[in-house]
Amino acid sequence: MKPKIKTLSNGLQLLLVPMKDQRTATVIVLVETGSKYETKEKNGISHFLEHMCFKGTTNRPNAQIISSELDSLGAEYNAFTGQEYTGYYAKVAAKQLPRAIDIVADVYCDPLLGADEIEREKGVIADEINMYEDIPMRKVGELLMELVYGDQPAGWGIAGKKETIRSFTRKDFLKYRTAHYVPEATTVIVSGNFDPKKVEQLIKQKFNGFLHGKKKGKKKVNDKQDAPHLLLQYKESDQTHLILSFRSFPLKHKHNSTLTLLGALLGGGMSSRLFQKIRNELGLGYYVHAANDAYTDHGLFTASAGVDNSRIDEVIPAILAEFKRFRDELTPDEELKKAKDMIAGRLVLGLESSDELGQFYGFQHILKKEMRTPEEVIREMNAVTARDIRAVAQKIFVPERFNLAMIGPWKDERRFSALLRF
Repeated sequence: MKPKIKTLSNGLQLLLVPMKDQRTATVIVLVETGSKYETKEKNGISHFLEHMCFKGTTNRPNAQIISSELDSLGAEYNAFTGQEYTGYYAKVAAKQLPRAIDIVADVYCDPLLGADEIEREKGVIADEINMYEDIPMRKVGELLMELVYGDQPAGWGIAGKKETIRSFTRKDFLKYRTAHYVPEATTVIVSGNFDPKKVEQLIKQKFNGFLHGKKKGKKKVNDKQDAPHLLLQYKESDQTHLILSFRSFPLKHKHNSTLTLLGALLGGGMSSRLFQKIRNELGLGYYVHAANDAYTDHGLFTASAGVDNSRIDEVIPAILAEFKRFRDELTPDEELKKAKDMIAGRLVLGLESSDELGQFYGFQHILKKEMRTPEEVIREMNAVTARDIRAVAQKIFVPERFNLAMIGPWKDERRFSALLRF
């Protein structure tokens, strides 16, 4: 059964996902804005604003009041910012849902954005950026986006740069919020055990003062590439963290299900080809993953690994050899069925909770402008054949789509340039 979607009088989208067998309920507010909607001078403001919304409202004038009230509900709550969305949520026992909706609506619709709080939070954001710099497994992902997309929003870090963060003023936040936090770009998702009629009335009441606005858009990503690229970041360490990637396709592309399966086959579990080859057979590294990351107007198929520096010359050719196998060979039926069953099983298990089911439908709604049930997703995936996988691999696993980002004790790009020929 698909959830109920309704547009309220002020343009706000309401998405209801009732689950009568749940003991919990979740409210999520998703807005169609993130780092891709920023200018270079204001890079990081989406993420910073997310922080500021929890610093106080007219009814709850400081962060402690907000967190204390949510804690008193036993809530799981947080917020998040991506390239194309920002979200605020609270998950509570079902009987506490009305209070959770009241708090999340207050945080989203009426933040104070006090100048003193903004100045204090600049230090917190700077520390967060420093923390990410010290986690190479995460940092290499930002390095890859910089390599692939360069000086455009898709290539900038979501948290921004410290020098940019220090420049933000209250006026900047008010201007950005007015341009993007508008009802027409906002979806409120409620999932779990609740009365739909009562919740709809409550949402109308709590978001009543949230007025119409003209939403500003984002620039289309320049996704052109005609040669392989490499980017190294020097860091003294015992391990090299790397991501090999190939440009793929946007979120709504017809090959999306095929790419999901391809990711599972290559590096979606402990029985995947890369895990078996890199870790179990060759003992080259502790972690290795592969997946397709799809956005509204571009996509990247990636394989990431952390390996001992002394064996870096072995691991890159070994990973590329597995990519090449999918170009040249048909995937055996038994292996393909195992991957399909694994994805279907994990999808079903992952959607047992109210928050996961809310996100499942919410992200489809704001990013795809359409929704499919888990059953429809599984059915589409089960229709993918071995020939489909080989055909997609032949399209994307080619030198002119290839990129390699690395963090480790390396400075000489020439050492790895031969690998770029793939």
